[in-house]
Amino acid sequence: MEFNKRTVLWIVFAISLIVLWNNWMVANGKQSLFSAQPPAQVAQQNKPTDVPAAPQPGTTAVPGAPAAAATPGAAAGAPGDPAAPAAPASQIVTVTTDVVKVDIDSVGGVIKRLELLHYPDHFDKARNQVLFNVNGPNVYLGQTGLIGTSAAGVLPNHTTPFTVKSAQTTLGGNNQAQVVLEAEQGGVRLTKTLTFRKGDYLVGVRHDITNISAAPIQPSLYLQLQHDGNKPATDSWFMPSYTGPTLYTDADKYQKLTFEEIEKGKADHSTKADNGWVAISQHFFVSAFIPADKAPRDIFTKKIANNLYAIGTVQALGTVAPGATVSNDTRLYSGPQDEQILETITPGLELVKDYGMLTVIAKPIFWVMTQLHSMLGNWGWTIVALTILIKLAFFPLSAAGYRSMAKMRVVTPKMQAIRERYKSDPAKMQQATMELYKSEKINPLGGCLPILVQMPVFFALYWVLQASVEMRGAPWIGWIQDLTQPDPFYILPVIYAVSMYITTKLNPQPTDPVQAKMMLFMPIAFSVVFFFFPSGLVLYWVVNNILSIAQQWVITRKFESGAAK
Repeated sequence: MEFNKRTVLWIVFAISLIVLWNNWMVANGKQSLFSAQPPAQVAQQNKPTDVPAAPQPGTTAVPGAPAAAATPGAAAGAPGDPAAPAAPASQIVTVTTDVVKVDIDSVGGVIKRLELLHYPDHFDKARNQVLFNVNGPNVYLGQTGLIGTSAAGVLPNHTTPFTVKSAQTTLGGNNQAQVVLEAEQGGVRLTKTLTFRKGDYLVGVRHDITNISAAPIQPSLYLQLQHDGNKPATDSWFMPSYTGPTLYTDADKYQKLTFEEIEKGKADHSTKADNGWVAISQHFFVSAFIPADKAPRDIFTKKIANNLYAIGTVQALGTVAPGATVSNDTRLYSGPQDEQILETITPGLELVKDYGMLTVIAKPIFWVMTQLHSMLGNWGWTIVALTILIKLAFFPLSAAGYRSMAKMRVVTPKMQAIRERYKSDPAKMQQATMELYKSEKINPLGGCLPILVQMPVFFALYWVLQASVEMRGAPWIGWIQDLTQPDPFYILPVIYAVSMYITTKLNPQPTDPVQAKMMLFMPIAFSVVFFFFPSGLVLYWVVNNILSIAQQWVITRKFESGAAK
C-alpha cells in the first residue's frame, strides 16, 4: 500500500512540475513542451533586397523621395514610429459585412482596422474583437505593394497614395462588397481590388499592374503581415497563449516561429516555395496571406523597427512590356481559428489551431465534442457528456484499479501488523508486503491506473479548450459564462477539492502518518492550482471525480461486505 501511494504521489507531483514548467516556458517566450517544434529548414533568411534601389516591405520611404533613401529594413516611417515623416492625406473607406467591419486607408490601400462582429472583446463584452489595428500599443497590419524600379522611379507600394475609384461599403445584391483603389507611380498603374463576401472572413485581393512607361519593367509583388512583439494582454502565468508568425509549404509543412527568434536573427524557415501561406497567429484568431498556387515566391521574416516584425512573401511577376497589364489574385484570411472553415480554404491552414504533440488525441476529442454539441447546444453540457463517454470507455480499466484499491483497504490491518513486526528491518518489511500482495492477488500499481489513463485525456482537453474559438465566451450555467476562463467564484475548484477529499477517504489509508497528512493536503493543493485553469477543464475533472466516487464506493462496499462474511 505504501509503495502504491508513494507511486501515485510521485506521478502526480512529476506531472504537476511538468505543467508548471511548461507554462513558465511559454509565458517567457520559450517553446512549449507540448507544441510542435518548428523545423529548422533554412538558415539564411530571404529578405526582399533583390532590388537595392527600391523600397522594400517594412520601409516607408516618402513617396517621391530619392530611391537611395529607401534602405531595406529601415525603421524610419514604420507604423507606430513617432519619428515617421508626415503621411500624405488619406481617405478612410469603411466596409461592413455581416461578419466584419474594416477600415481601408487610401494611403497604400491598407486595411488599417478589422473588427470581427461576432466575437466580443476579451475584456469588454460591449465591444468586438479587433485584429488589424494601428491604434494604442499594438500594431497589426496586412500590407501589399510592388518592389522594383523603372526609368520613371519607384513603383507603388504600401505607402503610396491611392485614389478610391469605387467603393461598395455594404453587401449588395450579389452578397459582396468591393473597393477599387488605383495609384500611378514610377511609370506603373497599380489597381488594387478588395472583395468582401457575405459570411466570409476571406478577402479577395487582386493586383492589376499596367506598364504605362516606354520601357519594359520587371516588378515583384510583396505581401506582408506586420505585428508588434508585445505579450498578449489576455495572457496569464497559468494560461499563456501563442502569438507569432507561422507558415506552411508542401515541402516543409507547418512552421511556427517567435518574434524573439526574428529579433535574434534565428528564425530558420522555408525561404522558397510555389505553394502554401504565411500568417500571424494569435489566441483563437489568425490572419494569413494565401498567394496563388503554383506561383514561385520567396518567403521572408524580418525586424522592421523596435518591437515590430514582419513575415511575408515576394513574387516576381515577370517582364511587363509597355502598355501591357499583368494580374495577380491573392486571398487574405483574417478571422477565427475555426477548424472546419480553415480546412476548406487551403491545405495546412487548419494547423494554426495548434494542439501540439497531443493532436492525435485532441482532434478526435474535439470531433466528438462537436457531435455532442450539435445535439446538446451547450458546450458545458457537452463537456459533461464527453466525461461520461470517456468514463464508460475506460470503465473496465478503472474498475480493475478500484478493485485493487478495495482489496488493499481490506488487508490494511495485515499491512499494519507487518509494519509493526518489521519496523526495524525495512528490507524484510518490503519483502513481507510484496508476499502479502502476491497471496491476496493485489496489484500495487492498480490504483494508479485510473489516474494514469486519464492524464493524456486531461492534457488533450486542456489544449482543446485553449485552442477552440468555438468555446471562447461559451457559457455553461449560472456563474460560468466562459468555459475557457477560470471560474470567477472558484465554486468548481472547491467542489473538486471536496470530491478529492472523499476520494482520499475511499482509498486505502497510508500506514505512515506523514503520507496520510500528505494525502489530505493534496486536494487543497490541486484545488488551488485549478483556480487558474479553464473552468471547462475543472468541470471535466469534477464530473469525472463524482463518477469515480460512485464507481469506487460500489466496488469498495462489495469487497468490504464480502470480507466481513
